[in-house]
Amino acid sequence: MEKIIRFLKKEPMLTVSAAAAIISLFITPPSMRLLQDINWQTLGTLLMMLCVLEGFKQEHILNPVIRFSARLGNMTSLTLFLVFGVFFSSMFVTNDVSLVIFVPLTIAIFRAGSKEKYILPVISMENIAAIRGSLLMPFGSPQNLFLYAKSGTSVWNFMLHMSPLCVMSALLLVIFICVLYRKDLREPISFTTEAAAGRQLPERRRYRIIYLMLFAVIIFTIVSRTHFWYIAVALVLAVIAAADRQMFRKVDYVLIVTFLCFFIFSSSIAANAGIASVLQRAVAGHEYWWSIGLSQIISNVPASIVLYPFTENFAGLIYGADTAGLCSLIGSLASVINYRIYVREYPENGKAFIKVFTLVSWAFFVIVVIPGWLLSHWAFF
Repeated sequence: MEKIIRFLKKEPMLTVSAAAAIISLFITPPSMRLLQDINWQTLGTLLMMLCVLEGFKQEHILNPVIRFSARLGNMTSLTLFLVFGVFFSSMFVTNDVSLVIFVPLTIAIFRAGSKEKYILPVISMENIAAIRGSLLMPFGSPQNLFLYAKSGTSVWNFMLHMSPLCVMSALLLVIFICVLYRKDLREPISFTTEAAAGRQLPERRRYRIIYLMLFAVIIFTIVSRTHFWYIAVALVLAVIAAADRQMFRKVDYVLIVTFLCFFIFSSSIAANAGIASVLQRAVAGHEYWWSIGLSQIISNVPASIVLYPFTENFAGLIYGADTAGLCSLIGSLASVINYRIYVREYPENGKAFIKVFTLVSWAFFVIVVIPGWLLSHWAFF
């Protein structure tokens, strides 16, 4: 029992999500519908991405990116590169995946350059970049994909309506980065590729090829939005089991279980008839604020699914869902990924992460929330 208590104290997000899942099962008893409503595709995609990127880390596959980063020479340029790497990649490979790629890279580079004091503010800005960059594309985030499919609008019309928020967010991120380094915009940083990531071994070349091919399979699965995603998951896991099964020991399964608990909680809440009745009466005309508020309880993806049937203003719903992740860790599960990656490296700094994340995100939220509300009156169709 003492070991369990120590583990739960060490993993606060897992503790919170597990408690929420258990409580929700008393609100809505378990059923086959609950199992069907869990987003198994997101869980499967996250599992294979964590496995493959752990392989990237072991085989130092991202060394070319680190070498390029080393040539930038100062903290402002390096941070712009990392933050906007997340911003633009999230448009195509989803905000979750972009964080899984860039946050560990940021930690490794800043450690190697003796700039650890900047890790928390920079990965907090990367979190914002993932949330606000991904909003431009229909497939940038799960809630966008769901709402885009329901809307029936064209890709170009979708991008037209989301572009003002995207451009404004990009400009704000530049300002935030300049404020962070306001004392010296040319503050130098120096590190070697070996110090940040290690040396690639020639005899491990076939493993690097395998992980790059598996990464291509994952990206194709995400971008194509195929209904046969489970085949990709099985393929990736089978190849790793055959070629490098020791990798499975290093994967962060706690993150997978945390996501599963949040999905159980959100599915249980959404299936409750009483809650649905309240939403029926309250949501119409207030979609923007309801989307932001409900996302802080069940996160923005399930909030979008729950609120859509009661929505009259589609723009309000999607703008709210894409702003909600700036309020709290639970507002977007991409933030949970960010938190989990950080505390794996710095287990004692969980509270520090939440403090810095909240300050940076709320500073951004306060600036964009009213423009988002004003834009929500611009009808998609």
